[in-house]
Amino acid sequence: MFLPILCFFSLILSSSHAADFCVGDLAAPQGPAGFSCKKAEKVTVQDFVFSGLGKAGNTSNIIKAAVTPAFVSQFPGLNGLGLSLARLDLDAGGVIPMHTHPAASEVLLVTQGKICAGFISSANAVYYKTLVKGDTMIFPRGLLHFQLNGGGVPAIAIVSFSDPQPGLQILDYALFGNDLPTELVEGTTFLDEAQVKKLKAVLGGTG
Repeated sequence: MFLPILCFFSLILSSSHAADFCVGDLAAPQGPAGFSCKKAEKVTVQDFVFSGLGKAGNTSNIIKAAVTPAFVSQFPGLNGLGLSLARLDLDAGGVIPMHTHPAASEVLLVTQGKICAGFISSANAVYYKTLVKGDTMIFPRGLLHFQLNGGGVPAIAIVSFSDPQPGLQILDYALFGNDLPTELVEGTTFLDEAQVKKLKAVLGGTG
């Protein structure tokens, strides 16, 4: 009786140890479940450390904003853990346009300045608030949401996602930053031809 019990607990301990982590092997192909595991003898402490969030992103662009990701592609220790991080820099007047993360919910923590942030539910209810340093806001998975600078000075936030690869689709670029024909955009947005072509020109779209 004692031997089967001992074997059972040995199996549990062995399985638990094997599942401690699965550092992503970035040299291998990525599948739907993430990267395959790096061999244990090749794992180092650097796989569990990422220093990029301490550096400001380049906000010299049309939206005056930058996102510095710490996803599994930059931070292989996240592979299989169901989470990731990013830094958000918003210059004065900066904005992260309406967008969605198909694979993850998001938590935002303001560390500097003011950020007006909000999301729209599937029932088209709107939830938004101007956040200050120390405030945190949740954006449920898949819902359209936005962040914009709520003051006249640069703002910074750290965001966390419930998936190592949260995905991203920005509404403006989905409509105007590709080759979707102008007449189809007109028909589905109620904008006129001149407005659509202007936005396509700004966001790099054609058609």
